[in-house]
Amino acid sequence: MMVGFGKSMMQSVWMVWERGFGWVLRFRSLHTTHFGICTVMIKRHRGSSILCQDSTLIHDGDMIGELHLNNDTILALIKAEGPDRAALKTARLARRSMMQISEAFEDQPEFREVKALVGITLLHRGLTHGLGFEQQALKYGVFRQMTTAYLRLLLTAMHPEGQRRVARKTEALIPMMLIHTRGSLKNRFLSGGRKIG
Repeated sequence: MMVGFGKSMMQSVWMVWERGFGWVLRFRSLHTTHFGICTVMIKRHRGSSILCQDSTLIHDGDMIGELHLNNDTILALIKAEGPDRAALKTARLARRSMMQISEAFEDQPEFREVKALVGITLLHRGLTHGLGFEQQALKYGVFRQMTTAYLRLLLTAMHPEGQRRVARKTEALIPMMLIHTRGSLKNRFLSGGRKIG
């Protein structure tokens, strides 16, 4: 009982901290839009250039859409239905959000100069299945180390098995950058600018 209570408290504290951190991040974005389970923050890319599979080149200063999942929703699904069913539902909700995002890239003026949709996650295997994201490893350095530590801590807080899950999967829990360029978004989710089922 105390273990369950402690886990619940840890999750509550984490979500309060994450909401505060997300609020701060919005001040660093030029525009923020919610698409179901996903949020996209439009900002300028900072750092080394990124060469994508379709030859799109993202330079320092180019506009990108930074993709974030709503961890409040995911945590509620995990508590209500367990991690396996929650993962399936999250994947379905993410696909629905991706269709909305691809339409926004075509129709909304805020997205006109955005070159690509970019996210960073440890759970790239589950999230990329059926969504067509290109994967690129983060370059070694301080940012990768900090991102790895943050995302593993997030998984510890969110997953029912907590630290045991992280310890068992440590070698596989490497952060990856997920990318959809304007072209790949359109090819994957739109046909003639309209939604496909």
